[in-house]
Amino acid sequence: MNEMLKHLRYSPIVLLLLSSCMLRAQELNCNVQISAQKIQGSNRQVFETMQRDIYEFMNNTVWTNNVFSYAERIDCNILINLNEQLSADEFRGTIQVQLRRPVFNTTYNSTMLNFIDNNFQFRYVEFQPLEFDPNSYRSSLVSVLAYYAYIILGVDYDSFSILGGTEFYQVAEKIVTNAQNASEPGWKPYDGSRNRNRYWLVKNLLDREYEGVRRFIYEYDINGLDRMESRVTEARASIVESLRLVQEVYRAKPDPYMYLVQIIMESKADELVNIFSEAFPEEKSRVMQILIEIDPGNKSKYEKITAAR
Repeated sequence: MNEMLKHLRYSPIVLLLLSSCMLRAQELNCNVQISAQKIQGSNRQVFETMQRDIYEFMNNTVWTNNVFSYAERIDCNILINLNEQLSADEFRGTIQVQLRRPVFNTTYNSTMLNFIDNNFQFRYVEFQPLEFDPNSYRSSLVSVLAYYAYIILGVDYDSFSILGGTEFYQVAEKIVTNAQNASEPGWKPYDGSRNRNRYWLVKNLLDREYEGVRRFIYEYDINGLDRMESRVTEARASIVESLRLVQEVYRAKPDPYMYLVQIIMESKADELVNIFSEAFPEEKSRVMQILIEIDPGNKSKYEKITAAR
């Protein structure tokens, strides 16, 4: 119960009601979609079975020792796009990971993660159970899914307490370590381009030099978004200050590519435009300077902030 209360999402009254009639639920409310349109001439039933098996794996596995109510489950999406069938049971494609967080006292859900992993290759045998063992590597599919389950948990927990997701990133790191001898891509430092792979994502998340990005997640959500409904001006000011934490990391440049900074900013760009389009001119100017520096790839998107009247 104590761990559930730490994972605070609702008002004290609701929490009191939940504590008196708690029902145990798995941690994730994960929607799973598989697209195999590019694969021709295959047994289409296998993709339906694959989608069902992955859905059950993500939603029925107990990922933590914490107690979640049904309403507290973490909303996320796993979108798999299969591009090639390499053999009867081997596939190659992409996996997109999306995470949403409810904003306090509103019906709005904020996007926390929304990125695509292009290093996705795996074997799948229809009706063979998907089983996860944190101490060993069983298959690329199970390891990738479990890895992202723990990344999702870690980012969600980081948004409710400062550096609250560390224990989950450590499990994800262990999954990467166990997969170092795997033939499938995405697990090793040199897989993919510009350090955009699973190895570097969790390495960044556990690197003290990137701690500012994780603190940004907390400050942005707790002192920013969660106060937008009641204190919008103060909330926007807090978001500007939280962005300075990312700016400090960006200027320190822990590595040339800063994959974690890219992922977080890509996920937040549209939301930031919406938030600051209604800001005061001076505030728009301040936030624009930071955003264009730390996320130059989205400069044209951020220019909508100053264009808004």
